[in-house]
Amino acid sequence: METPITRYARSADGTFVAYQTFGSGEDVLVIMPFISHLELFWEDPDVGGMLRGLAESARVIAMDQRGMGLSDRLQGHPDLETRMDDVRAVIEAAGSRLPTLWGLGVDGGALCAMFAATYPERVRGLILWPGSASGRRAPDYPWAETDHALRETELHIASGWGDEEGTKQVLIDLGLTSFVNDEAAVHRWAKTFRYAASRGDAISFNRMWDDLDFRSILPAIRVPTLVQSRNNPEEARWVTSQIPGASLEAFHDSPDYAPYVGDTAAVLASVGRFVSGLRSDEVEFDRVLATVLFTDIVDSTAQSAALGDRAWHELREQHDHVVRSNLNRYRGKEIKTMGDGFLATFDGPARGVRCARGIVGDLEPLGLEIRAGLHTGEVAIDAGDVAGIGVAIGARVGALAGASEVLVSSTVKDLVVGSGLLFEDAGEHELKGVPDLWRLYRVVVT
Repeated sequence: METPITRYARSADGTFVAYQTFGSGEDVLVIMPFISHLELFWEDPDVGGMLRGLAESARVIAMDQRGMGLSDRLQGHPDLETRMDDVRAVIEAAGSRLPTLWGLGVDGGALCAMFAATYPERVRGLILWPGSASGRRAPDYPWAETDHALRETELHIASGWGDEEGTKQVLIDLGLTSFVNDEAAVHRWAKTFRYAASRGDAISFNRMWDDLDFRSILPAIRVPTLVQSRNNPEEARWVTSQIPGASLEAFHDSPDYAPYVGDTAAVLASVGRFVSGLRSDEVEFDRVLATVLFTDIVDSTAQSAALGDRAWHELREQHDHVVRSNLNRYRGKEIKTMGDGFLATFDGPARGVRCARGIVGDLEPLGLEIRAGLHTGEVAIDAGDVAGIGVAIGARVGALAGASEVLVSSTVKDLVVGSGLLFEDAGEHELKGVPDLWRLYRVVVT
């Protein structure tokens, strides 16, 4: 197979994302992990061989994530929802109606999982390799890398990225040990590193990878899902158990992290079986991942009494205009008004937080203060309204916020890594009607 033509999709913020399409069959969108270069990969017998094999049974859409390969370079640390816009742009540019998403690595997996949970009507199925959901070890997630190991990897990237000796150590850090004693392979990977990203961009991307944690959205995934794993059975079993109806397929043929090492034919056969067995009409569309925003005017009763009905009505109209203007700006969807507040949803948590902050700031000249609360979780859609535990949590968080305060759940904070938003710990709280204690965070206005 000749190297496919590289094309570009333009994301919502104007970023150009490189992608290729090749093969025939059901659409499979492959999102490579961390290091990629679409054209150089075709020169690599391992990665190129995997892509050629996949193209025998599927129409493959492969993309370089922003910051890597042939896509535009990073501008800061983009959050998951910004990168989710990249996926949507590629799907649309490729003319794909209902692709299966194959997310490789924690970063590729996070991107695919969030897209599938947010837009189940646009996804036929989801495959996660290698069944990891967080880049950093935590007391309740003991399988990821320790902080010390992550710091060591960053030092190795800073000192040896693209240098052949340094490349050997980076390959070890990334779980690609099979290549270390193959000089030709080391030479190829050193070249790929240099072409994929500068050292500074590689460090930035690695930090994003380290900080990813998408455990909280796994229960909201409602499309058929296959978790593939190699050498991480406990972690993969846990991830699989968190996704409704997901299945697990394990491989034990190689010590390496990547699917293009070892028995690649078995990995591709697994993908083929899953894709061929999917039926799009079995996907549930009534439950999606969403960020819910609750707002409420502080001391509305007292203000109404002090101003009188006419003046209060005029002030309320100005308030409603401010809220709706910000919802429009940040792509929020007004669900309903409730008393002196609004319920709205967003397809990305950072947009929801920025919207809430925008409303607070724009109401200040009017002498109005609101409290705002946000949570990201699974919601049920019914006749234009939303319901479910995710909505209940958002309402409870909003009720705990103070005047001109934006309060968010820990789920929101975890999912906006790279957004530039700052938070301070607001402590653990009981949320009425919701199990367990919940740690909440206050948005810091800068």
